[in-house]
Amino acid sequence: MSTRKPEDFLPLTPVAFEILLAVAPGPLHGYDILTGIEERTRGALAPNPGTLYRALDRLVAQGLLVAADERRAGGDIRRCFRLSALGAKVAAAEAARLADQLGAARARGVAPGRGRTG
Repeated sequence: MSTRKPEDFLPLTPVAFEILLAVAPGPLHGYDILTGIEERTRGALAPNPGTLYRALDRLVAQGLLVAADERRAGGDIRRCFRLSALGAKVAAAEAARLADQLGAARARGVAPGRGRTG
């Protein structure tokens, strides 16, 4: 069991954070993660499969994701990924970090929302 704190993993790369967001509702296969990221970001972030699977392997090695083989109808086996308890805490910590940055940007008038002038 890891004794690292969620903050020890921050900041996450955009791809890593998007992966954690994609699997937050439940386990997904890599291709479903890829298409989910592309849809959520409206194409602004479209990692190639090699980048995605390297990131998935790294997140599993760090203990933020759990990988499990899932047998499909027809006998195919797919590797699916889900958040670990630590991964959920890291995702929440990253969201809080980004929210703090957005608040600072709004306060300085460089982002839309409260505090912006002009």
